[in-house]
Amino acid sequence: MTALTLGFLMDPLETVRVDHDSTFALMLEAQRRGHRVRYFEQPWLRFGGSRAEARMRTVTVRREPGRAFDILDEEVRPLTELDALFLRKDPPVDADFIQATHLVELHNGRTPVFINNPVGIRDANEKLFGLRFPDLMPETLIARNMADLSRFVADHPAGTILKPVEGFGGQGIVFLAPGDRNTRSLLEVLTVGGRKAIVAQAYLPESRNGDKRIILVNGEPCGAVLRVPASDDHRGNMAAGGKPVKTELTAREREICARIKPALLERGLYLVGIDVIGDWLTEVNVTSPTGIVEIDHLDQVSVEGKVIDLAEQLVGARR
Repeated sequence: MTALTLGFLMDPLETVRVDHDSTFALMLEAQRRGHRVRYFEQPWLRFGGSRAEARMRTVTVRREPGRAFDILDEEVRPLTELDALFLRKDPPVDADFIQATHLVELHNGRTPVFINNPVGIRDANEKLFGLRFPDLMPETLIARNMADLSRFVADHPAGTILKPVEGFGGQGIVFLAPGDRNTRSLLEVLTVGGRKAIVAQAYLPESRNGDKRIILVNGEPCGAVLRVPASDDHRGNMAAGGKPVKTELTAREREICARIKPALLERGLYLVGIDVIGDWLTEVNVTSPTGIVEIDHLDQVSVEGKVIDLAEQLVGARR
């Protein structure tokens, strides 16, 4: 394969956890294959009169905490110089994030292959996209009205999970039991006094055994990790202290993957991480899904290799 120029729109490289970050794993694999690796941050992106461009750093990377990369050069370049662009900025998907997905489309000529497609990212809210398949999801309410939310909590004796629509990494997720005297206060805080919709989802007792992150590449499951919550927490997210445990895919999980595959591919969502608890899909993560490094370690595989394979194939097909 001819050497490619691969770009990564991401959070600051200085903040990356080299032993955990999936984007960093992708960069390492791209470099191992001889591809040129460039990265830039969201504030560095702009429209330069006729096309999108960004201050980009060409880097070499290594899995060494504290000295994870060297900068080979740094200058403003058009996005048209990239063969592929990995959109890997962490949520929240706020106004700046959405603006960036629009800017990267202003190529005015040759466009990079996007992983994932900016249109698809805008279309697939990570908390809401799965609701296109209601039979795969636990009972869910999206609302800002506190009376509606209070009624949902009261109607679920096993408990309710409340979470912000734009949250990530387990931030802001709350377990609430019916009759809890904090109910009104928590709903006021989470909805900002009824001004912001939140997700209320029936609590799944199976979550004590962990939630499963499944990585899909080109719509196909290529690895999974069970994220087991700490004894004093209800969240399995590794960013919130969940422990990664080796696991296998069940027939139900393969069914879920097959059901959502067409909807993902028609939107150009090639690298996706879905979350499953028991038999139920809970989230579809399309911005910067994690879990690749943990799956590699537990299963002795290279998920990032499959992703870079796909990038090479998509660029080759376009050429």
